[in-house]
Amino acid sequence: MPLMKSWVASANSADTPFPLNNLPYGVFSTPDTDPRCGVAIGEMILDCQAAEEIGLINLTNDPLFDVPFWNDLMEQGPAVWAALRDRLTALLAAGSPHQSMVEPLLIPIAEAEMHLPMVVPEYTDFYAGRHHATNVGTMFRGAENALPPNWLHMPIGYNGRASSVVVSGTDIRRPWGQLKSPDHDLPAFLPCRRFDIELEMGAIVGTPSDGPITVQEADDNIFGFVLLNDWSARDIQAWEYQPLGPFQAKATATSISPWIVTKAALEPFRTDTPPREFELLDHLKDVGPMLFDIDLTVTLAPAGKPASTITRTNYREMYYSAAQQLAHHTTSGCPMNAGDLLGSGTISGPEKSERGSLLELSWGGKEPFTLETGEQRSFVEDGDTLTLTGAALGDGYKIGFGNCTGTLLPALKDPYER
Repeated sequence: MPLMKSWVASANSADTPFPLNNLPYGVFSTPDTDPRCGVAIGEMILDCQAAEEIGLINLTNDPLFDVPFWNDLMEQGPAVWAALRDRLTALLAAGSPHQSMVEPLLIPIAEAEMHLPMVVPEYTDFYAGRHHATNVGTMFRGAENALPPNWLHMPIGYNGRASSVVVSGTDIRRPWGQLKSPDHDLPAFLPCRRFDIELEMGAIVGTPSDGPITVQEADDNIFGFVLLNDWSARDIQAWEYQPLGPFQAKATATSISPWIVTKAALEPFRTDTPPREFELLDHLKDVGPMLFDIDLTVTLAPAGKPASTITRTNYREMYYSAAQQLAHHTTSGCPMNAGDLLGSGTISGPEKSERGSLLELSWGGKEPFTLETGEQRSFVEDGDTLTLTGAALGDGYKIGFGNCTGTLLPALKDPYER
């Protein structure tokens, strides 16, 4: 599919992440407005609440955009999702008869503050990238036992903290936790010393479900995708994770990009999952191309210094798709809600330059890497800004997500001081 032309001039550049082909959904505010739903188009945001109030958008008997989140639209299901996308395209396409009514409803992105685009009822994070799982397993268990016996048969995950999901641009505070020193047997309560990131994609459940659903139903139920950074306290994790897995090490924060890129915008970029070493059980089998070809990049900028690119990889490296993760999640019968967030797991490629965490890039801290500024890193240091970017590349256009950025602040001197 080639670039679709818009009367919004900035949407017609090959460099913009938000052409008419994209139309991602976010929540924004300005000094003059409360948070509200908006759609990115080029360098502008279309105010959906204002468009609905004057009748330019009218999809159901009840308003959808009188609230500062996209959950109400998600609950309407795929037919309404498609109707909104068609209507937005008609409003913003070159030659649209609605230009004079829509133009006053556009706000420059540069003047807007972005907020979480949805209410997140539940958050689940997976461990579904084979290169990442192999690297981490090799570090801690040796190459012969890198993958646990269940890994090639189902997507492994854990239930995270929805309350700690934050929008891009939110500062992250280095956490305190119980650490086990290699030099003595007793733990100590100290600030994390090995703070890390994980480059992930987040899938957002749109249509709620109650009980098991198939992979195809799961794919149909997914509303869209965001970039996701699963901030991780590796030393806290190393001490606490046996026998029940991640807990406080993963509870500090999870950053997501401000724009939800709809599954419809990503359809031209579908690609197959990797070949299977074992045939998956029937409830997890692929039903077609289940992944998306999305280039991903991570940069690290020390305080006051330029950013260095530390990783380049692609979402197609995942072993399990978001639809397979969602289908597997429902097998217990647990309900899934509109707005539920599913982290893909760390996305790493086969080469060292494609590793999606500092744990892998520095091989557990044993092989520090050098930034373009000449500084070395093993883990994230205070003042570092980490930025995730991603885009699916089309014919003369790209489908972008906006940056997923966070800066690490120093730990509190006394976490219990009030």
